[in-house]
Amino acid sequence: MTKAPFTGKGERASDLLGLIHSDVCGPMNTQARGGFQYFITFTDDFSRYGYIYLMRHKSEALEKFKEFKNEVQNQHGKSIKALRYDRGGEYLSQDFDELLKECGIVSQLTPPGTPQWNGVSERRNRTLLDMVRSMMSHTDLLTSFWGYALETAAFTLNRVPSKSVQKTPHEMWTGRRPNMSSLRVWGCQAYVKHQMSTKLEPKSQKCTFVGYPKETKGYYFYNSKENKMFVARTGVFLEKDFLSNKGNGRNIELKEVQQQQVHEPEVEETPQVVEGNSTDLETQPL
Repeated sequence: MTKAPFTGKGERASDLLGLIHSDVCGPMNTQARGGFQYFITFTDDFSRYGYIYLMRHKSEALEKFKEFKNEVQNQHGKSIKALRYDRGGEYLSQDFDELLKECGIVSQLTPPGTPQWNGVSERRNRTLLDMVRSMMSHTDLLTSFWGYALETAAFTLNRVPSKSVQKTPHEMWTGRRPNMSSLRVWGCQAYVKHQMSTKLEPKSQKCTFVGYPKETKGYYFYNSKENKMFVARTGVFLEKDFLSNKGNGRNIELKEVQQQQVHEPEVEETPQVVEGNSTDLETQPL
């Protein structure tokens, strides 16, 4: 008996929060700053707008979903209708199941051995990590900065066109066209003005741009001399110098550690497949 090929494409969600795709990636072979080893993604099926949260442990998945659910439902005035995820232990806990039932969210679990049913999240993880490796390969920053690169990649991905939707995910999610003038080249050097300085001291410091803070309008900068992260409203970005320098060309060996899986005996009952499961162009290889 051979495995049946995965073909066809189901129906897409017809509105925001109609279906959310989720997946956990990790542990990574290098810890990010802050001790993060995992990240979890939540992608809206209708708009393809994605959220990402860094985690120290897989067990934080439930708390991150609560944080995501509260934010998006409050912002849009709608409730999440369905959540699609794989059979990872972080999703199959009793607490996670009780929360979904209490909120009336329909669970859509992938059948055993069929990651294609969760293809949107799987493809999103691959795209994000490919972007992170490319971004970091042109800088001298330590590999532990992959967390900031990952959040910047997700920020950028939400604002660029996608084959899956007619408009950018940001426009479909917020109803407004994204402002691209604030985007900067990740990892470039920048001069940032000191908040307080004397007349004889330099009025600016040379730092590295590493991301966009979610809570305020501005940028994340890293001061390598003081090993300090800080937020500033703006700076003088040396993007042309950065782009003219082809970089050090180093190979970033950032990958997910493949842990040995413990396979539980499968039940004889065929798992229920909810109508409307779909994969799209994001599931196709590059």
